[in-house]
Amino acid sequence: MSAPQYFAKLDENNMVTHVAVVTSEFMQANPERYEGTWVETFFDVAGKTYAGVGYIYDPTTKDFVAPVVPKIPEP
Repeated sequence: MSAPQYFAKLDENNMVTHVAVVTSEFMQANPERYEGTWVETFFDVAGKTYAGVGYIYDPTTKDFVAPVVPKIPEP
């Protein structure tokens, strides 16, 4: 069995809805548990962004973009 990998589940807008630590072999053997679109994400690869819930996947760069959090003005 291979080492665990990190996969991000994408919705129809390429937004990450879930991140799982699992082997690709396990995912392939259990498709009913991993329905939809899943993309591998990396936390230890230079030039790649580790996915988190709310991040957007860019298929052109094959990387994830962090959500923009609006700045709240001080009272």
